[in-house]
Amino acid sequence: MIFHFRNKFPQLNFFWDKYLPYQERLEIPAKTILLEEGKVSQNYIFIEKGCVRAFFNNNGDDKTVQFFFENEGLTSFDSFTNNVPSLITIETIEPSVVYLLPKKHVLRLVEELTREPEFVQLMLRMFAQRQMHYMNEFFSFIRDTPEQRYQNLLNNRPHIIQRVPQHYIASYLGVSTVHLSRIKSKIAKGNAHF
Repeated sequence: MIFHFRNKFPQLNFFWDKYLPYQERLEIPAKTILLEEGKVSQNYIFIEKGCVRAFFNNNGDDKTVQFFFENEGLTSFDSFTNNVPSLITIETIEPSVVYLLPKKHVLRLVEELTREPEFVQLMLRMFAQRQMHYMNEFFSFIRDTPEQRYQNLLNNRPHIIQRVPQHYIASYLGVSTVHLSRIKSKIAKGNAHF
């Protein structure tokens, strides 16, 4: 939402400081569930340290849809906004430090921020960036092979390859861990053309 833009927009630091007391700071181990699929999201999550994934259950298999890292925020937006069950689970991958800001404070914060000059443009830019990211992901699943998607990760988001366990990357790419190993082997041998 807004806190992961505090470094880019220092004029908003006042709000970060003002709402810090309402946030719960958690130091949590890997594999901690922050939101369970089917539950209504009640908190906005900001990641100070660590790595988090969003996934859903598909007939007993986890399907990873996104990874989040330091200075990023997330929630199950539809669930949070519309009080409906979340379609995703949010879970830490690494030991993490996160802040949870309850919904009532988020709503009050947004109300205050709407009086700030340029806030609406900031939010529109943020939503446009997120929407474009998800559209690119969607298009990639239709257009690209798993090998091309892995190559895109290597080229554009190598931190995911470096920090995320292989079985989650395989789930994210929509392949088995065995297929991912084959992809990595082809690339290591210089056969990067798919």
